Amino acid sequence: MRKTLLTFLLLANSLWAISLSDVISASLEKNPSLRAIDARLEANAISVEIAGKFENPQLLLSKNTLDSAQPMSQSVATINQKILYFSKLDSKRKVVLAREGVLKEELKFAKVELVRRIKEEAYAIWELGELKKIINEYVQLTRQNVELHEAYVSDAKNHHMGIMKAKLSLAELEIRESSLNSKIDSAYARLSQLAAFEVSDLRIALEMGEKPDLKLSLLAMTNNPSVAIKDKELLAKNAEVALADANRYPDFNLMLGYAHREKFDDYFNFGVGVSLPIYGTEDAKKEERKAEALSVASQGEDVKTSVNATLKTYYAQMLSAYEIYHIIQDDALGQIEHMFEISGSSISTGGDLFKYVDVLFSKLKLEEKSVGAVSDYARAQAKISALKGELQ
Repeated sequence: MRKTLLTFLLLANSLWAISLSDVISASLEKNPSLRAIDARLEANAISVEIAGKFENPQLLLSKNTLDSAQPMSQSVATINQKILYFSKLDSKRKVVLAREGVLKEELKFAKVELVRRIKEEAYAIWELGELKKIINEYVQLTRQNVELHEAYVSDAKNHHMGIMKAKLSLAELEIRESSLNSKIDSAYARLSQLAAFEVSDLRIALEMGEKPDLKLSLLAMTNNPSVAIKDKELLAKNAEVALADANRYPDFNLMLGYAHREKFDDYFNFGVGVSLPIYGTEDAKKEERKAEALSVASQGEDVKTSVNATLKTYYAQMLSAYEIYHIIQDDALGQIEHMFEISGSSISTGGDLFKYVDVLFSKLKLEEKSVGAVSDYARAQAKISALKGELQ
């Protein structure tokens, strides 16, 4: 079913624009880096089965060189099976299962990071597209006003500088438009790489959201992938400590032998062997694992502190973008619009084109900053969503 959906999305992308949510869904199924972690999980699942089994028995064959008429002349077959201390198999299995938990969290982290990067490229495409629309509008407007000004004041030498500045400004706009086209193509190439399929036309619309709330964001930080990885790593280290403790106890070897003699009766041998952990190696390894677990626990606390600090940074970016947007939309654009209307009306009567171009570019800069604020808000929001472990 998933493969059918993915095939449909890829086909749809070749026919019409694809949405951001569809890109994310398809990339989570197709991205090679995620599939690599899936393969590691499959390998670990086999390791779980292996951890619950005994080691293979040993078969030993021996024959001495005595004459067959001698009672001690014999051929012996011996089977040797190592029997682990009763809790070791379970401890080994728990270690492998704990490592599987780490891999699962690493897979989730990789997915979250992939979604974040896809969002950021998508928002860049939106921003560049909006800037291109604005530039196109200003190119047309500047051309119209140059033509209008030339028609009204073609014989006025004192207006020649204004016309030249307008034409130079027009050239600058066209250069910026060409640069934006290149940046858009590059952004689509990066998005296609992340999505693991060709994306050539993205359907996306952004708008300024609500004022961010730091308290709500802090409350939603319980599923941070980095913290979850450290939690699972600590569980894995604790499982290794338990295994190291179990390794302090001796293992047993059960032996069964069959001796064949040509001139005398055959007989069986029975034996039991035991390992003797008398050199303190196992105790040292246990202390080593405990130190490693303590180190991971400290790293976990450091990660939590870092995540909270990072969240506050992204919150500050969101808040700044929100404030910049409303300063421009609620105040600055209204003032510049009034100046723009005055300058624009004077052009039709042969007014100063030089001043008009200055006002025109002042408005352009404000509109560009407004678009940038919306995209900055969305990018910071995407980063916060990644900190929360969200996949959409």
